[in-house]
Amino acid sequence: MPAKRKLEDTPETASSARRRSTRLTSSVSAKKSKYFEDNSEDELSETETTPVKAKSTASKATKVKPAQGGGKTAKREDVNSEEEDGEDAYEEEESEAPAEVSEEDYDSDAPPKVTFIPLPKLRETNGIPYADATLHPNTLLFLRDLKAHNQRPWLKSHDEEFRRALKDWESYVTTLTDRLIDLDPTIPELPLRDVIFRIYRDTRFSKDPTPYKPHFSAAWSRTGRKGPYACYYVHVEPGGKCSVGGGLWSPEAGSVGRLRASIDERPHRWRRVLGEDGFSRMFFGKEAGKGGDEGSVKRFVERNQRGALKTKPKGFNADHRDIGLLKLKNYTISKKLPDSVLTAEDSQDQIAEIFGAMVGFVGFLNSVVMPDPGQDDDSEEDDSGHEDGSGNGSSAEESEEEADAGDDE
Repeated sequence: MPAKRKLEDTPETASSARRRSTRLTSSVSAKKSKYFEDNSEDELSETETTPVKAKSTASKATKVKPAQGGGKTAKREDVNSEEEDGEDAYEEEESEAPAEVSEEDYDSDAPPKVTFIPLPKLRETNGIPYADATLHPNTLLFLRDLKAHNQRPWLKSHDEEFRRALKDWESYVTTLTDRLIDLDPTIPELPLRDVIFRIYRDTRFSKDPTPYKPHFSAAWSRTGRKGPYACYYVHVEPGGKCSVGGGLWSPEAGSVGRLRASIDERPHRWRRVLGEDGFSRMFFGKEAGKGGDEGSVKRFVERNQRGALKTKPKGFNADHRDIGLLKLKNYTISKKLPDSVLTAEDSQDQIAEIFGAMVGFVGFLNSVVMPDPGQDDDSEEDDSGHEDGSGNGSSAEESEEEADAGDDE
């Protein structure tokens, strides 16, 4: 068998042999391969000085296989330039970051800083005692302040003042209820919560975001402030907006239908009630008596235009004699009071006088919308001989007696 020929040492075989031997020695010895010796010091210095972001860039760059000849040096220069760029960008980010506050600035042993806001004190009474039959001036001042600062935080900080004003209003309503029952026995004794309106507003569907009503109010009827019956109403709002009145405000559709039927079929009853001397003088003032009963009807219609129909109601002619009354959706009356009336000693006497002029009006409305059992408001006996609805003295007398009988019941 012929002996194997020994390969001649060529430059290529020599270099491969040197590489092989170098790798073998590197596996045996603890020394690093010469292949990596050129950039070992650079990598070491870079890992010590380069931040994390630049380090990741350098590690990716070292994985690229070096090219032959001059390409190896060029690629290494590119990597170094990228590392320097990354280093500069990172330094810029560090310079832009806010400086951390040292722990020396914080004193852990120091007590926490607490700011105390003292609650407002109650107003002085100025020597005026609180009484059941009159409102105290401080109650009106509170309502003025509530209107100017209509916010929850303000009312919370003035809760004590609010409670005192509310208690004053409740005692006033309690004594006024007794006076009203003497005038109209159909008004029962009811709990205060069924008579007094709360000051909290429902803002869910309102354009007005204020959470409170800047006034106190109460309504008395056979069922209190709610229900189908006509009521007596007191409104306390400083600034020329205090008033006393009553009637039917936005009644239900069934009640409106009965009112329109009464206007159409028994128009003289409306004229007698609205044209009554005491009622007309109390609510129409200087205009009372002008134009007779027709003038009273006209003034009543003018004062109830809020929410009224623009066109004739269904089932009635546009040229109806009382088309103005038929278009109404509210049947109320009111009289403005100066603020001084509510704080005067005879405050409830003046309000009782207004209520007294309304008894016939309220009783008439109730006899139409909610007649008592056995009471027929549309009896033919009362309208005999007056088909035109003009009425006369005798029929008015009978109508008035009928209304009074309904009030007594």
